[in-house]
Amino acid sequence: MFEKLRIIFSIPELRKKCLLTLGLLAVYRIGFHIPLPMVATNLGESGGAANEFFEKVAVFAASDLRQATIFGLGIMPYISASIIFQLLGSVYKPLEELKKEGEAGRKKLNEYTRYLTVAICLVQSYMYLKFMLMSGGSTGYGNINPNFLNADSTGLFWGWQVVAVLVMTCGTVFLMWLGEQIDEYGIGNGISLLIMAGILAQMPKALYILVQNMKPELTGLSRGQTGVETLILLIVLFVLVVFGVVFITLGQRKIPTQSAKFTRGRRVYGGSRQHLPLRINQAGVMPIIFASSLLMIPGMLFAVLAGWFESGGGMFKALNLLSLTMQDQASYFFNLFYVVLIFFFCYFWTAITFNPKEMSDNLRDSGTFIPGYRPGKRTTDYLEKVMVRITYVGAAFLAVVAIVPTIVYGSLGVDFAIASFYGGTGLLIAVSVAFDLVQKIDSHLVMRNYRGLLEGAGGGVSPVV
Repeated sequence: MFEKLRIIFSIPELRKKCLLTLGLLAVYRIGFHIPLPMVATNLGESGGAANEFFEKVAVFAASDLRQATIFGLGIMPYISASIIFQLLGSVYKPLEELKKEGEAGRKKLNEYTRYLTVAICLVQSYMYLKFMLMSGGSTGYGNINPNFLNADSTGLFWGWQVVAVLVMTCGTVFLMWLGEQIDEYGIGNGISLLIMAGILAQMPKALYILVQNMKPELTGLSRGQTGVETLILLIVLFVLVVFGVVFITLGQRKIPTQSAKFTRGRRVYGGSRQHLPLRINQAGVMPIIFASSLLMIPGMLFAVLAGWFESGGGMFKALNLLSLTMQDQASYFFNLFYVVLIFFFCYFWTAITFNPKEMSDNLRDSGTFIPGYRPGKRTTDYLEKVMVRITYVGAAFLAVVAIVPTIVYGSLGVDFAIASFYGGTGLLIAVSVAFDLVQKIDSHLVMRNYRGLLEGAGGGVSPVV
């Protein structure tokens, strides 16, 4: 491995790209330690339910919302804008036609995405600032430096509110620009690398919590106690989960295809046998993101409804019980709803991103067909049937990976910051981005007649289903 790293940094062009990427990622991490001028303390220091909420959202959003910094919103507003336009591109005809215009259409969509990102940032930063103002302290302004309050200390001066919203919005726009610079001058997908850096930056804290709570003795796998056998179990479980994520992420269903023969002059072209790769996990990490977002709503909604009734009444007890159940990630009903939503969004997102009719038309136009199936409707039906079957496998895999952290968190009682690295959004993103980065580096090495970093996975060989 050290020899391969030496080869990477011995190539001037590749060395320049890698150092530039590392430098821009360092700038990204430095910005997370620059607080807003009007903030007096970290939000995580307030403790209670707010701290737990910020911790869970921080893992989900690949940013630390417990600290009101210039990069507090992270890159998620841009991701949200991209998802919105991707969904609209499937149902809104002008955007669908714009996607087919090639490079010019892609640039126009990127421009619209940037505009929507700014709008989302303005709304999110204002709501985030209001939530921060209303938390902590007897007056509700415990997190704000007293020097920035009004003369009568009734709230933050409106001018400073505008400054805070603009600073956080500009921070996200700057991160968007950093990602584009990595795409153009660095190596790898810039936005994905920023998200991955935000996820991995939480690993030292998780390791510190694990070491701090560890006891050099046997505890019998007692809940809340990290003994020797608990540590061994966590290590083995982490290796198995990563192996499963890698296997399914690279897994493909290869459909055999054959091109038609045609004669041009005295030469016969075509007739070659190839394959059409269909990913098992076609939806990627999006089902977990959607399911996690929706599961935050019922618990908060039931808690608000319970506040409308008297504390001793039957409706209050029933709504409060539902609220606690939907907020308890270790409960049976929470995980059941989680799995159901993941299956639903797997098929929903696959139906949006995978168009069997369009793929069938492309095969027919290129003179390629699937043996045993006529071009047109029969090929479309066959592709749709195959995708439905492999999506079921991908959805089951995502459901297992998504509930592993809740099982570890609920059964072993380890900190949620540690359990979050055993599955869910963070692990899937980290593995996918790591393989994409390895393949980008391999493309530079292969052009110079060097061997790839990873002969199996890095070279593009995927398990076949």
